[in-house]
This record gives sequence, C-alpha cells and structure tokens, in this order.
Amino acid sequence: MDKNGKRVAEGPEDAGRRDAVLAHLVAAGFARAEPPILQPASVFLDLAGEDIRGRIYLTSDASGAEYCLRPEYTIPVCRQYLAAPDAGRPASYSYLGPVFRFRGGAAAEFHQAGLELFGRADREAADAEVLTLALEAAEQAGGRTLSVRIGDAGLFARLLDTLELPAVWLRRIRRGHALGEPLATTIAKDSAGGPTDHSGVLAALAGADRNGARALVQDLLSIAGISSVGGRSANEIAERFLEQASEQSGVGFSDEKREILERFLAIAGDPDACSEKLRHLADSARLDLSVVLDGFDARLNFLAARGLDISRLVFSAGFARNLDYYTGFVFEAFDPLGDDTRPVVGGGRYDRLMRTLGATDDIPAVGAAIWCDRLFAEKTA
Repeated sequence: MDKNGKRVAEGPEDAGRRDAVLAHLVAAGFARAEPPILQPASVFLDLAGEDIRGRIYLTSDASGAEYCLRPEYTIPVCRQYLAAPDAGRPASYSYLGPVFRFRGGAAAEFHQAGLELFGRADREAADAEVLTLALEAAEQAGGRTLSVRIGDAGLFARLLDTLELPAVWLRRIRRGHALGEPLATTIAKDSAGGPTDHSGVLAALAGADRNGARALVQDLLSIAGISSVGGRSANEIAERFLEQASEQSGVGFSDEKREILERFLAIAGDPDACSEKLRHLADSARLDLSVVLDGFDARLNFLAARGLDISRLVFSAGFARNLDYYTGFVFEAFDPLGDDTRPVVGGGRYDRLMRTLGATDDIPAVGAAIWCDRLFAEKTA
C-alpha cells in the first residue's frame, strides 16, 4: 500500500478476481483467445496510436526481423481472427493475460482482460453488448460502480466531411481531436514544423493556382539542383509547401465553419439531451448528420434495453481515444475513487482496422479492454 491506502501493483491474490472477469465474458459466449506474446513490431508501429507506439518493447531475431512484446490485445486478436477459417463471419472472443508497456514508475508488465466482437452488421446493438458486458464484468469483480464517458468518432468524422475542409485542415483537426487538444490550440499551431522561416515562399503561394504553384516550387528546387530532401521527392516537397500555405491563409476554413466545429465540440452531458442539441446544430447549420444521429439514438436504446441506466453515461462530442484505429462509438469507464485520467475500461468501434491488417473489405468490429491493475487497486474514500 502507498500512503493513500492504494496498492501500487497487482498481487497474487488478484488472480481469482481476474479469472472472475474472464469467466463472466466466457459465460456470455465470448470464447477465450490467447494470441502469442511476441508480435510483429511493424503492425503496432504503423497502426497503434502515439500512446502505445512510444512505449512498446522491441526486439529482433537472427534474420533482423523486428518483434515486440504484446502491448495490447486488440490487434493480436484481430490477426488471430483473420487467420481463422471463419474470418469475415460473426465471432466473439475474450482474453486475459499480460501485456507490456513502458509506464514510468509503474510495472511494465500488467494484466489486461477484455472482449472483441467481429462481423456483426447490427453495429449499434453490438456496441451496446460490448459496453454493457465489459461494465458488468469489471464492476462485479471490482465491487464498485464505474462512471462512464462516451463519444462518437464516426459522428465527428461525418461532421468534418460535411464541412468539406481541405485535406490539410482535416488532418490537423483529426489529429488534434485524437490528442484531446482544444480546437483553438490545433488551429493556432505553427505549421512551419521547425525554426526555419518560409514565410516569403508561403505568402507567394497563398491563394495561387495549385498547378502553377506546384510548378513554381518544383522549378525553384530544380534551379537549386535539388531532386529530393530527406527521402522526399520534389513533388512531395512542393505539396508540403502548398499545405503550409493553405494552413496559413486559412483557405477553406471560414469563420462560419470554425463556429460550427466549436459549437459541436462544446456539446456534452446527458446523452439524450446531447442528441437533441446535435440535431438542432445539424438543422441550423444545414448539415446532413441524420444517419449517424439515428445510429446514436439507436445505440442508446439498445443500451437501455440491456438494462444500463442511460443517466450513468456522460457524452462528450470532444472525447476521443488516442488510438488511430477507432472509427465509431468510443467509451471509457473510471473508478470514482481513483485517478480520473486513467480509465479502468476503454474501447470502441474499429471497422476499418481489419482491412488494414489484410482483409479484402472492412469488417464490423468493436471491443473493450479492462486494466486489471487499476480495477483491483485498493482505495480509501
């Protein structure tokens, strides 16, 4: 125990409680999966968010191939599912075992439990099943009711699509949203990417015809005898200059669009009330969000049908999980007696991940992870 009465690491006595979490998921029809601890490093370096990429443990074999110790379960379970004969068809898996990440003063090896649900076309019902099962398993084993925050990456993506922002702004805003940055911070960031002042070139390119501007940059590089820099071709360098010019000039990002984004990201609180606010915003701004908002409401109905009190949930339009593969519903659950920045349960929908891992098409997928060390840490009120 530390001075606050909290056990700082899992102990052997927690094995039974960990097994209880897994037993609840298996009893619900989620067969146990146990992918190898040693995983190809490239998958995580390419697909995981910064939060994991910077903390994985790397190694290599005699051939030079790079591997890592399993830093989480979702990607390994997905790979196992895709290698199975029934890949593409509905399947449900649970898991429990050690994962490995650098965590500063905390143990680098810790237990994670969870569940993954694949191939279900009834997405909102599948979302509700995964969240409620994860909460049930965690709360029954941990003996405490958790507070739950939900968001919707698909709703945010649809909003950005309807605003028709240039690609450069889409990338910046999506990245800032994933990192939890205020919109004003994302917009105000210096786009130069370093101490070198390119303001003269950027000013000359701002608002110019794109083909003519690209040709100008390529000609300047050619006159200087530069064909590539740091592995980038002259065309790629030209495109980056044009992106920076677009950022600085604010092309395609009007005050009206910024106001819509600010209004959207400020919506938070009771999910039913937020649904009404989101529909009002869509109507007043003449944005077609009806399909995703219908899905939002349907998910709430499925959650209620599974016995979850919707008033327990707090929706935040600005909430995102810092993993690159989420595409829809996202959620985190916290121990009210613990650190409200470190979730006990976290997960969401990631339909496009399967194709990135080698499937020929997107496959519906949603899952949740349970951090056992956080769940079973003893606390005093």
